[in-house]
Amino acid sequence: MTTTTQAPRVVPGSRAHSDGAGAFVPVQTRSERPASYDPADFAAPTGREVNWRYTPVARLAPLFRDADADADALTVEVTAPAGVETYELAHGQAPRGEAFTPEDLPSAIAWHRTGSAHHVRIAADAELDAPVVIDVRGLGGVAHSHLVVEALPNAKATVLLRHSGDGQLAQNVEILVRDGATLKLVTVQQWEDDALHAASHQARVEKDAYLRHIVVSFGGGVVRVNPSIELAGAGAHADLFGLSYADAGQHLESQVYLHHRGPQTKGDVLYKGALQGVGARSVWIGDVLIGPGAVGTDSYEANRNLVLTDGARADSVPNLEIETGDILGAGHASATGRFDDEQLFYLQARGIPEPEARRLVVIGFLAEIVQKIGIPSLEAELSAAIERELAEGADR
Repeated sequence: MTTTTQAPRVVPGSRAHSDGAGAFVPVQTRSERPASYDPADFAAPTGREVNWRYTPVARLAPLFRDADADADALTVEVTAPAGVETYELAHGQAPRGEAFTPEDLPSAIAWHRTGSAHHVRIAADAELDAPVVIDVRGLGGVAHSHLVVEALPNAKATVLLRHSGDGQLAQNVEILVRDGATLKLVTVQQWEDDALHAASHQARVEKDAYLRHIVVSFGGGVVRVNPSIELAGAGAHADLFGLSYADAGQHLESQVYLHHRGPQTKGDVLYKGALQGVGARSVWIGDVLIGPGAVGTDSYEANRNLVLTDGARADSVPNLEIETGDILGAGHASATGRFDDEQLFYLQARGIPEPEARRLVVIGFLAEIVQKIGIPSLEAELSAAIERELAEGADR
């Protein structure tokens, strides 16, 4: 933007502040953030904004340019069992945009620059006997993507979204879980070391439906996967889990938003991360909003980080907004630390050497999330990846 002054932008549903006529008041809560489909409504991040202050914005600069993607920068392959249909959705073609509005510049650019969105639709009442696998591979250069995953009423399915290769990807993932459906979506980031990935996941969970959303981030230079889940219908339920392992120079980030909107909704958030090496960085920001109509809500969020070496850093920021007093419960917790000395002592007292004891502690810490995936082959693959990370860390 070249102008030096700008009229205040009005966001539908926003409220004016009363602490000074014309005074600038920064966004204070997750629910106040502006949203727009137009990239021009977002200035390039500086790192001072509340949603960018923990992010290395200079490294993500290629994803802030509103320009066409590089040719042949990305491939997307969908492998699906019977009961799944795949389509392409143009701008304005339902259900694209039904539950998605960009909240930052890379997401708005991805919306604007992705002419054809992939639509994966699970048929009503279908119960899939195998996961839907979506392989996303970067081939170098800047790429944009929009994916719509829709589980029709009473469907039961697992979707595995895998990322590999190199390049810079701005990605939107729109998730629609219709009445009574059960959907598990696992997104795995195993990029090459220099890759950049900024992803916005937005989901709507309808009446008596269930979503299990799992983020697994191991590879990449800067990986930022932000899930935003709306529990819209009565009895909607979501579990949000995350696992990350950051090495030297890696930045792995997730900003989680869980919005309880309907009555008798339930949500559980648990993210765990391990870090090793100089410059290894993880960021977790967890926001829960319990709206005025979300009576009978039961919600909890937690983040746990295990720092394995000097020079690594984990930032953890839990937030909770409650707009009704008629709830079953709500809370949050955050902890970042080194090895539990009591656990190490217990294992060493039983004759286990210290290096092996440390390995067992880390594996046990992260296994809680791995075991929630429910895809045996992927669980085994991730367990092996954790072992490799530990072995490489020990060799340094």
